[in-house]
Amino acid sequence: MSASPPPVPTPQLGSREGWFEALRPFAYLNHAAVSPHSAPLRAAVTRCMDAYASEGIGGFGGTLARRTALRGRLAALLDAGADEVAFVPNTTTGVISVAQSIAWKPGDRVVLFRGEFPANTTPWQQAALQYGLRLEWLDLADFDASNEAGLAALDEALRVGVRLVAVSAVQFKSGLQMPLAEMARRCHERGAELFVDAIQGFGATPISTTMGFDYLAAGGHKWLMGVEGAGLLYVRRERMSQLLPRLAGWLGHEHAFDFLVRGPGHLRYDAAFRRDAEVFEPGTQNVLGYEALGVGIIPAETLGVAAIHAHVNAYLDALERGLLALGFRSLRAPEAARRSTILSVETPAGLDPVRLHGELSARSVVCGLPDGVLRFSPHFYNHVSEVQGVLDATHDALTHLQALPRS
Repeated sequence: MSASPPPVPTPQLGSREGWFEALRPFAYLNHAAVSPHSAPLRAAVTRCMDAYASEGIGGFGGTLARRTALRGRLAALLDAGADEVAFVPNTTTGVISVAQSIAWKPGDRVVLFRGEFPANTTPWQQAALQYGLRLEWLDLADFDASNEAGLAALDEALRVGVRLVAVSAVQFKSGLQMPLAEMARRCHERGAELFVDAIQGFGATPISTTMGFDYLAAGGHKWLMGVEGAGLLYVRRERMSQLLPRLAGWLGHEHAFDFLVRGPGHLRYDAAFRRDAEVFEPGTQNVLGYEALGVGIIPAETLGVAAIHAHVNAYLDALERGLLALGFRSLRAPEAARRSTILSVETPAGLDPVRLHGELSARSVVCGLPDGVLRFSPHFYNHVSEVQGVLDATHDALTHLQALPRS
């Protein structure tokens, strides 16, 4: 009998201890792109690989049990039922799964937003081509101005009849937290449904089914601190009966494993499809990815998403003040209720953001560069004492670039 795995170190706000002690950059501020792999995550993946190395398929039972438990844990983070959660490789696959499963009628209208990450636009555009849908594009600039302005624009679109609205919980470029509860309420009043791309929020910004959205997809390699290739899809229980399993695979059937474990007579091709979210899991899954995700979500479970959100925003408050003093322009919402765990800034006039990004990386400050803005996205383990070092590195980089001869 194998020994029980060692206990996972308790995560602590503002501390790398037990989790990210191997992380080299002085300030890793890029969780909006990819999370570093923590020590407990690496240990869990190694244990899984060791089990498969020594037992072959004998290691499968343990992974299946842990994955079943993980489904419930992810559902709990969302205030959902385990039957409403499916495992998908990434956000895009979750979007595609829903876009291809709705019983569309030609002429159905879908509302999208200019400025969204393409993972939440391309699948709807493709569905529009396939099923004769009409796309209506709204501008995120209205929501940037205020929730009231954005919701008023949404109201105008909903008045003429809409089948579905697709939006990100947190905007990838600005970090704006969208008013999902109000959007869901207005959609439902007009007979529309709301799909949410949650990859830039889930795990560090509070997101709950109590907000009323109908569908949600998220990858696990950002704020959930897993690895690429393991994510989730949520489908509200009441919506399942309306969906068509157009992309179902062999695991989408009821009792899919019976013919492999129950002896002869159970192989059939007419079995009914599942009536829960697992119908969206077509075949073999990323075993190691879900071992990683099972560890990655521990900080969200133990510290609480609200506590992580508050901790990160205290960090970003200090960083934002310092960057404004250096001449940057912040894209962060002025209202606390509209903030996520992202701070994006535009560089001072005349400076190339690509070169500045490179100079910061060379000074051990890792941040993002989406659409030409500098994006800072710390997590639970970043300590506010880092901020002065980040500002010093930024000042040094600015001084260096400003001293270079202009081409």
